[in-house]
Amino acid sequence: MNRSKEIRELFTLSVDEMVKECAGHLVVTNTLDELYEYLARSMVDEFARAAREKRMTGYIVPVGPTQPYANMARMINDERVDLSYATFFFMDEYCTDDGALVSTDSPISFRGQVRRIFFDLIDTRLRPADNAVVFPSPENLDRLPAMIAAAGGIEVCYGGIGIHGHLAFNEPAPGIKNTGPRIIEINDFTRTLDASRHSYGGNLINFPRKAITLGMREILGARKLLLMTRNESKDFQWANTALRMAALGAPGDDYPVTHIRGHKNYIVATDRATATAPKIVL
Repeated sequence: MNRSKEIRELFTLSVDEMVKECAGHLVVTNTLDELYEYLARSMVDEFARAAREKRMTGYIVPVGPTQPYANMARMINDERVDLSYATFFFMDEYCTDDGALVSTDSPISFRGQVRRIFFDLIDTRLRPADNAVVFPSPENLDRLPAMIAAAGGIEVCYGGIGIHGHLAFNEPAPGIKNTGPRIIEINDFTRTLDASRHSYGGNLINFPRKAITLGMREILGARKLLLMTRNESKDFQWANTALRMAALGAPGDDYPVTHIRGHKNYIVATDRATATAPKIVL
């Protein structure tokens, strides 16, 4: 497999050609705001369906992108969507150097963030039970597959796609497709990008070196996948390649998201600016 040649060839496709080639697996919105609304609407509709059917349903969810969560909270409150039928298995969390979860008081804690940007905004009568919000932790690491099975499996896995195609913290590695929940060393690509976003100022010295994550087995085992990636601004363009590889790249461990090609029911979503080829193709 020649990834360099493949990426150059993928960048010759227009957005419309790429959508056609993907045959229903790629959704491209006109703007970022429309993308976030699409993601929020898709997720809330799934939660509402579980409530209507009174069926306990499991979902894998990320904390990032964070922008859809305020929209989701508004929809849930306005439409009175009962989340008591949903079990949320969050993808990952940062760890300290000794493998413990970072404190929820830390500004980088996913557990702390999602409480502030989502659950605290929802009417208390509509929130899920405390034990239905599950983050991977050293205490439950070995039990997570059984917990997912007890929840009826995963109906939908939602997630963002990283710069080298990682899902959760499943970064490129031999055999990545068959990994389960584990504590990992975050590689330099991911640490550099993440430390350069969200007002962290590129503080690599103090940025976490470890994380805990669900594996690709859990992600690919979902009955449906809705994944997204996007450039956060016109001045910070990192996702154009990740998007095209996710949409059309040949499966390989060097780009974990490409393993979705073997899944029967997946959608990759982005905005038009991210789907457009960059001005300079190397």
